[in-house]
Amino acid sequence: MSPLHQEHASHDTHTHGPGCGHTEVPHGDHVDYAHDGHLHREHAGHWDECEAGGHTTHEGHDHHHGEGCGHQRVQHGNHVDYLHDGHRHAQHDGHWDDH
Repeated sequence: MSPLHQEHASHDTHTHGPGCGHTEVPHGDHVDYAHDGHLHREHAGHWDECEAGGHTTHEGHDHHHGEGCGHQRVQHGNHVDYLHDGHRHAQHDGHWDDH
């Protein structure tokens, strides 16, 4: 199984969807759901961990996210991402990453 296709094998009792109680995160051609510090997406009849591959710096991001910035926060592993213009941004080494 490639790093970009990590099946979330224990995700069999909860069905994500509108109104399920988890944050919906638009991501390209699908919707991820924030759940227990992970992002899940439905794929071919199962749920995958949906993680960005590699390191992508969000160039020209002059807005500083934080408490009260107006963007939704999503816990993502050991940090917080901010939903902004259809992307997730995370602060990293003095810049913002595009997840």
